[in-house]
Amino acid sequence: MTHLTTSPSLTLNAGTLDRRRLLAIAGAAALTGAVWSGRRAAAQVEAPDTLNMDYAYYNPSSLVLKRHGWIEEALPDTEVTWTLSAGSNKGNEYVRSDAVHFGSTAGVAALLARANGTDQHTVYLYSQPEWTALVVTADSDIETVEDLQGKKVAATKGTDPYFFLLQTLHEFGLTQSDVEVVNLQHADGKTALERGDVDAWAGLDPFMAQTELEQGSRLIYRNIDFNTWGALNAKAEFLDQYPDLVTLVLAQYERARHWILENPDEAAAILSEEASLSLEVAEKELFERTNLEIDPVPGATNQADVLEVIIPIMEEENQFAPGADPQEALATLYRTEFIEAALESVATPTT
Repeated sequence: MTHLTTSPSLTLNAGTLDRRRLLAIAGAAALTGAVWSGRRAAAQVEAPDTLNMDYAYYNPSSLVLKRHGWIEEALPDTEVTWTLSAGSNKGNEYVRSDAVHFGSTAGVAALLARANGTDQHTVYLYSQPEWTALVVTADSDIETVEDLQGKKVAATKGTDPYFFLLQTLHEFGLTQSDVEVVNLQHADGKTALERGDVDAWAGLDPFMAQTELEQGSRLIYRNIDFNTWGALNAKAEFLDQYPDLVTLVLAQYERARHWILENPDEAAAILSEEASLSLEVAEKELFERTNLEIDPVPGATNQADVLEVIIPIMEEENQFAPGADPQEALATLYRTEFIEAALESVATPTT
């Protein structure tokens, strides 16, 4: 079976997990017949009349859930709607405005939203990706990060690629003021790069893989440690009102994650069709730059450490609203009880 991992260094280190969690993760592979699937779960769960989910091309499990209708099957009396999040900024916007109940973002975007006043929490990790890098065209004379000084760089503010750009500039002794950031949504940033409207782009898969394969664009800087994890977020009010529903949804997310690991070719085909990409592009994103062999419990590995490093850069670049307390936001960002309950239910299903 094809392994969906970006590099050996990204593979989950089982030795760092306690035995109970390992058993729960192993048990999640049996979700198809477990207590949280199908109509059996619905009778146990209070739910709103309409459940609003987002889906994103950078969140493969959301595409699988949307395609297979597993949440709809588990909640036959609830209308389920699906809204495309074109980037973390949109995922945050939709959660903040109650357009969706679950929003897909990067970990750093979730932190930014919470620090800047949205009472939302990360409840699930859907991937450990290497989904962003700095991109130039095939014929560009830009070879290094230092060459970006004075250049136009497209990026979607409030998203992982944007914060990747900030971290990279600081790593090489530059700041945001040394470049002209052109704020464009991810797909538009790719188009601007290919048209020559900008000199570089802080890219995001699958669009980054697409321009690499179809236009010969080059990645001038990659750093997996500057990519923050894929985070699924929901408002505190919703979490408190519908705890069993949240657990059910996350159990279905686990079902989707394991389905992708067991059916990688079919998952790539779904990504290709949903995002209108060539199969080659979808496979590059999914097989080379997406690690799904993870502990899905937020905060269980090193996401907090990654965000801790970014906070001073975000402060220096004035990313937080006046009076924001990013350290407090980070300390209260994760709510793990829902995915832990889902994993526990699967590891020790009731009869």
